[in-house]
Amino acid sequence: MGTTDTSGRATGQATGCEDRPRFRDFDTALQDSRLFPLTATGIETLQVNFGTLCNQSCGHCHVSAGPSRSERIGKGTLKKCLEILRDANIATVDITGGAPELNPHFRFFVDACRALDKHVMSRCNLTVLFEPGNEDLAEFYADRDVEVIASMPCYLEKNVDAQRGPGVHEKSLTALKRLNDVGYGREDDGLVLNLVYNPGDDALPPPQCELEADYKRALWDAHGVTFNNLFTIANMPIGRFHEYLRREKLYQSYMERLIDAYNPDAVPGVMCHYTLSVGWDGSLYDCDFNQMLGMRCDHGAPEHISRFDLEKLRSRRVVTGLHCFGCTAGAGSSCGGAVLEQ
Repeated sequence: MGTTDTSGRATGQATGCEDRPRFRDFDTALQDSRLFPLTATGIETLQVNFGTLCNQSCGHCHVSAGPSRSERIGKGTLKKCLEILRDANIATVDITGGAPELNPHFRFFVDACRALDKHVMSRCNLTVLFEPGNEDLAEFYADRDVEVIASMPCYLEKNVDAQRGPGVHEKSLTALKRLNDVGYGREDDGLVLNLVYNPGDDALPPPQCELEADYKRALWDAHGVTFNNLFTIANMPIGRFHEYLRREKLYQSYMERLIDAYNPDAVPGVMCHYTLSVGWDGSLYDCDFNQMLGMRCDHGAPEHISRFDLEKLRSRRVVTGLHCFGCTAGAGSSCGGAVLEQ
């Protein structure tokens, strides 16, 4: 199990260092597939992590976010992000956390990004709509045409509450209905509401298109809820899910499952090709998962936003690790769900 430093940040989790002799290295897999080195093809999306503060403590959370976490991005770092967005040809801003809406600078940043005509995506846990000060969050999102990507790990109450806490399923449904009421999830209104599925255990996600059909049918028939797309994302052996795997003695078997399912066809679609991730402290990462492991940009690319260099970053070599098998198993897994059609 990983340790934590004095700030509460996870250190050394799920790098696989303690078990590395048992597993093939990811770079070796890339070499065998003639895909080495893994290299960025540009920066289409700037992903900004607003910190680890969250009103939930989900069992699968690779961020290990929760109500007791205090790390949060400051306005100075956000202003630097805005400078980059203003000067660089980056079309999309992907806001994540924790629960980013709990950060006092969240609405300022969304408004500033929209003023720059950037497409804004916000990763929402749904229950945050009921936190004090967020009573109008659905309307705020709708007024600014924000794409909402909402966590909904299952349509069954017992599965959601087991993974995310008692009562979360009911509150999530109420939040989805509120989003529907302001125009989200209805094809003719243009307000995009996507849901995210994570397995409840150490299994890989089922075929995305089939599960999406099940979700749409179940949520509409039982609750009258609609949404646009379902993203299936594999649980990464990082953070709280890593702790679960270790506690249940499932880490080795799960890593073997990921490695056995390695699919070189999924490699070109993984998010590190086109995304740059900004940590709450301004550090730069190839993806959100590297961020949680403290694996900053390297191989000659700047590791902090204060030294941002577009030319070096948009063609940078990606920092890889054993966890990268999680994004390349089966149909692949990225922040936008499966990367291959099934």
